[in-house]
Amino acid sequence: MPEMEKHEQGMEYRLEQVIAWLLRAGVLLAAVVVLTGGVLYLAHQGHSRADYHTFRGESNQLRSLGAIIHHARQFDSQGIIQFGLLLLVLTPIVRVILSAVGFALEGDRLYVLMTLFVLAVLLYSLFAIH
Repeated sequence: MPEMEKHEQGMEYRLEQVIAWLLRAGVLLAAVVVLTGGVLYLAHQGHSRADYHTFRGESNQLRSLGAIIHHARQFDSQGIIQFGLLLLVLTPIVRVILSAVGFALEGDRLYVLMTLFVLAVLLYSLFAIH
C-alpha cells in the first residue's frame, strides 16, 4: 500500500474517532445539563400540583438563545433545561461542521459541498422555521 494511502486512511480513522467522541460527549453533556435542570426544577417546584387540563407552552422568556443563556446563568431550572436541549440540538450541527472540515483537509470537494448543503438545511430548519 502506498505511503499516501496509509496517511489518508490514518487521517480518516482519526476524524471518525474525533466525530464519535464529539457525539458521545455532546449527548452526555446535554443529558447531564438537562438532568441538573430537572433536579433543580423538582427541588424548587416539585411540591406544586400539576394542572393537566390547561396546556401551557414554554414562556416567551425562554424562546431565544440570549434568554436561554441568561436564565441558565442565573441558575433558573427551566433555563438550564432549555440550555441542555440546545446543546443536544447543536451536537449534530457541530458534527456536520467537523465533517466538512475533514473533507476539506482530504481535498474532497464534492463531499465538502454536500456536507455544506446538509449544514445549510440544518441551519435553515433551526432558524427559519418558527
